[in-house]
Amino acid sequence: MENKGGIFNAIMDLGELLLQSGAEVNRVEDTVKRMGLAYGFTRVDVFSITSNITASAHLPEGTVLTQTRRVLQYATDMNKIEKINHLSRRACASPIKEEDLAREVENIQQTKGYNEWVMFFNYGMVSGAFSVFFGGTVADGITAFLCGLILRLAVRLARKIGLKTIVLNFFASAAVGISALGFIALGLGEHMDKIIIGNIMLLIPGILLTTSLRDMINGDLVTGIMGLGDAILRSLAISFGFALVMTWFGGGIL
Repeated sequence: MENKGGIFNAIMDLGELLLQSGAEVNRVEDTVKRMGLAYGFTRVDVFSITSNITASAHLPEGTVLTQTRRVLQYATDMNKIEKINHLSRRACASPIKEEDLAREVENIQQTKGYNEWVMFFNYGMVSGAFSVFFGGTVADGITAFLCGLILRLAVRLARKIGLKTIVLNFFASAAVGISALGFIALGLGEHMDKIIIGNIMLLIPGILLTTSLRDMINGDLVTGIMGLGDAILRSLAISFGFALVMTWFGGGIL
């Protein structure tokens, strides 16, 4: 006889991992419910918001299993979301044994992201490209590239010391502002605004804003409003970080 408690725990692990990877709550709830029904639960009730998932699963004999998961950190990881979707579809079509399901969930959890050197290079390249795209010169692009490297270093340091996202964005934007001023003073760049714009694009919570609006359209108003508020606060933190640096060290706001 299958261990329904272990299966339910593995299903909740998948739901939690979806939330941590930036999936919309509608996808999380649908995945947990479909997998629960596929594994023989007669009824599955799921409620999820950005930072929490609660589910109850009913067994044929009347036993009810309930779990709540608190999600403190989340980011966008499309690779993990894709793997979870693939696993859930396979499990719904042909239920996997408990130990195999738990092992596959653990493998997805341990999926590594990009190499740190690749991330540094990506930050620099994207910053430089956006700087030139918005009207900057080649010199501005090179300077934005260097600021992008510093931005990645600041983000990595902030995460290492445990700063929350809003404070992290403030710290990172201030670090970029100071580095941009320093490079301009050394004569490496020409247009401060173009350099900063290139780096701002890496911090703007565009995916979070889009997901929150989609949640509200889908009827998940609580989650949508929470996501929208989070996106607004992050944007304000980014603005305040740059504005503070420019006011204190740059002679005024751009």
